[in-house]
Amino acid sequence: MANNIASRIHAFLFSEGGSLAKRKLAQLVEIKESELPGALQELSARLEGSGLALIQTNTEVTLAVARETSVAVRAAFERELGSAIGDAGLEVLAIVLYRGPSTRAQIDYIRGVNTSSTIRTLLGRGLLERTGNPDDGREYLYRPTVELLAHIGARTENELPDYENIRTELTAFEALDRGPGETTHTTDGSPDMPPKEHHGRNDAD
Repeated sequence: MANNIASRIHAFLFSEGGSLAKRKLAQLVEIKESELPGALQELSARLEGSGLALIQTNTEVTLAVARETSVAVRAAFERELGSAIGDAGLEVLAIVLYRGPSTRAQIDYIRGVNTSSTIRTLLGRGLLERTGNPDDGREYLYRPTVELLAHIGARTENELPDYENIRTELTAFEALDRGPGETTHTTDGSPDMPPKEHHGRNDAD
């Protein structure tokens, strides 16, 4: 039975060609959502050595290139992506991948420039997704999409190169005193803390 469910999940993910919400996937294969983790684990084990892997977030799942075959795919994608979104886009993606869900103000602070236009570009390309901030309903959180993880050949953020060290360095950097400054607002009206000194620069896409 589990093999049959895993096969159906594989077929739906392949035919979709992108990510599926876990709730929707459970409906498609006609199982309870509580049965899905076991079936996904079965499919993940079955894909070992096939060149493909199952990528999951808390809410979505997709098929992607496996880690052992991802080096060449990642290099080609980074060349293509770098030319499409530029260094600014790559920096924002790196921050969100390693830091985790982040507000625009937090991204701005780390980069030291206004990133609103870059974030819009990344949202439009399906590399970032925007969700409400449970800690502050007036602002948004930006997080990587499963498509982004699939493109870079990582099943979870934990598989990113030097993940723990870079994440620790980001945490230490943000702990530095930002200095005096008034609260600013984003273009959508949500309050943001002031980023580092901008030197008069904005991102240009």
